[in-house]
Parts: sequence; structure tokens; C-alpha cells
Amino acid sequence: MSDAFDIAIVGGGMVGASLGVALKDLGARVALIEAIPHDAATQPSFDERTTALSNGSRRILDTLGVWPAVACAATPIRKIHVSDQGHFGFARIDAAEQGLAAMGYVVPNRSLGAALWSQVNAGGNVRIFCPAQVARVAASENSVQLEVSAANGIKAIIDTQLVVAADGVQSAVRNAFGVAAETRDYEQTAVITTILPQRFHDNVAYERFTASGPLAILPLADGRCTLVLTLSKAMADAAMAWSDAQFLAEVQRRFGFRLGRILKVGRRVPYPLSLSRARATSAGRCVIIGNAAQGLHPVAGMGFNLGLRDVASLAELIAEQRQQGRLDAGDSAMLAEYDAWRRADRGGSIAFTDGLVRLFSNPLRAVQGVRNLGLLAFDLLPPAKAALSRLSSGAAGRIPKLARGVALSGVALK
Repeated sequence: MSDAFDIAIVGGGMVGASLGVALKDLGARVALIEAIPHDAATQPSFDERTTALSNGSRRILDTLGVWPAVACAATPIRKIHVSDQGHFGFARIDAAEQGLAAMGYVVPNRSLGAALWSQVNAGGNVRIFCPAQVARVAASENSVQLEVSAANGIKAIIDTQLVVAADGVQSAVRNAFGVAAETRDYEQTAVITTILPQRFHDNVAYERFTASGPLAILPLADGRCTLVLTLSKAMADAAMAWSDAQFLAEVQRRFGFRLGRILKVGRRVPYPLSLSRARATSAGRCVIIGNAAQGLHPVAGMGFNLGLRDVASLAELIAEQRQQGRLDAGDSAMLAEYDAWRRADRGGSIAFTDGLVRLFSNPLRAVQGVRNLGLLAFDLLPPAKAALSRLSSGAAGRIPKLARGVALSGVALK
């Protein structure tokens, strides 16, 4: 016996759950398969990290009805300050100068996960398989069969027209469809924690480039901040063993005293950093989104925002397809349109993020001089700031309806 679905989403992290929300009222039969419950302590997507959401992402979540449940935990970013340790260059971006209420918002991953899964569970045409894993993938010309193994040992067979690989950088579904990923190890580890500075952050996000990697400080509620400290692998191993006093002294040395003394630090968690890029965003009856398609360095905070635009684009195409009476969710023409739509945004975001890492890790004096002049020039050029704002929000190309506040008014076709 098997269950028939139009779309099967493998992976219920931030991107996969977002797609589930986007599709649940479009009339398509959707299966959402996730190995770990969203509220489990071992769920890697909804842990103690935070995510910086662009304005475009906020609009997507708002249009999907998710933002009201997230807004109470979100901290607006009013200004961004970028600097290079030991050099004169710096740049500032002010939301007010861009005519914006905020440049973005910092949201705890757990809050976002709870809001997304609350919507997924609130009704609609999404059937949840969790905790469960895909044990086997068998693709044919007209459908894909998935063997799903639940934690209690019960197995289910799913027949679907389209499989969505949203199962992360090491995507098993992507690999099952023969799509390889190019990976570049940055030889860096991000040590992520929460700090309490002496002065209030005034809703300023700081990005400071140092010799061993960037340091980001993002504003949180109650005057706290998220710290993302990028170190070489060896130094990160050492930093995990330092006392709180040693760790804070090193952060203070790198960041300076813009926020006064850093008084407290929370639990530190290490995350190895690399760039991963799938060689295709679709194959057969499979479409690849989020970290399964591209895993980015956190330097510019673009990873989830880019994945959420994957979601908004794919959901819009599926909605249009159904409104036109074309009910094959794995239609090759639709997937080709998705590939073409995402190509420029994906390529630009990857190039920008990787370029920042390479530029600010280059020790040559000539390069250091050029990049500091570049920061100063950027600080003095409003058009450059506006262009960066458009890039970070995905507004440089075709903008999905959800990011423009337009609902996907799908017609439920029988």
C-alpha cells in the first residue's frame, strides 16, 4: 500500500517548514518528512542560534501569516556598522537614510521554528511524517516513490509527482538524484554565543573583519547581543576551552570598546564553516532548495534569506501552475522556469558572500589598502548602500509575490 501526494518535502527545518506553510492552502497534497521534532533539544535547525532576516524575508513570513507570532521575539536592526580591525576603513548603513523602519530583524531560531510549525499544524493539505526518514528513493519518468521509515519502526511508501530536497548541506535526496555539490572548506569555525555589553546596542549590528575571520555582533532584546566569532579551526578548539574571562578578553581585543566592556557571555557552540553549492537546482522530478542547494558563510547573513526566496519562488510557480489547471507538480517546464528564476539571485549571493570572505582574509598590504578605500567610498556613496540593500533582500531581480506582500491565491482544484 502507498499514499499518493503531489509534493513531498524532505526536511522540516526553517526552509522546508516555510515551504510547507506556503503550500498548505494551494490545494496540492503535500507530505512533509522530518527526522527530528521541531521542539526537540537535538533539532539542529531550531537551536539557540539566531537568524538575521532581511526586509524581504519579513514580508514573506508576514504574507504567510507567520510573522505575527515571530514579531514579539524579533529585534530590529536600525543601523549596520562595518569595520576592518587595525585599518582605517569603515562603513555605516542607516535604515532611516534608506527610508526603512529597519535594515532587518534578528530572530531566535527556536521562535521561528515554533511559529512555522504552528502554521504547518494549523490545517491545510500537509501530512506530516515526523520523526521519520527517507530510506529509499526510486524515481521514474512520471513519479517518485519514497520509502519512509518512522522512529517506531513502521514504514510507509509515498508516491509523489515532485520531491523537494530541503534536507541540508549533506542532502541525501540531492545525492539520490545524482546531483553533486561543490564544497570549499574555509578552514574556519564560527563560535556562536550570547553576550551582554556594558552599553545598550542601540539596535546597531556590527560586522568587524579580523585577521582570522569576521566577527559579528547582532542586537537582541534586553540589551543582549548575539556574537558570531569566526576563528581558525585550531584557535576555535582552544577558545572552546578558555574560561569566560579569557574568551571575553579576546573578544574585547578584536572588537574594541564601542559597546563598553563586555560583561557576560553565554554557552559557546562551534560550527565549522564551508561553502557548498549544488551543481543544479533541479534534476528529474526533484527540486533542490535552501542549504541543500547552497550553504553559505554567515558573514553577510544571507543563507536563510536566500533559501526563503527559493521557497517563495517555487511556491509561486506551483500556485500559478495549479491555477492554470496544470496539476503535474513535477512538470519539467515548471522546474526549468524555477532554475532560470533562481540563477541570478543565487549566483549573486554566493559570489558576494564568498568574495567578502576572500577579500577580507587576504594579508597582502595592497589588498588591505584597496578594501579600506572601498569601505570609505561605500560609506560616502548612497547609491552603493541602496544597491547592497537590494541585493541583501533579493530585490535585484524578479521579486516573488510573497516578498511583495501578495498572497498566493491558489485555487483548490479537484
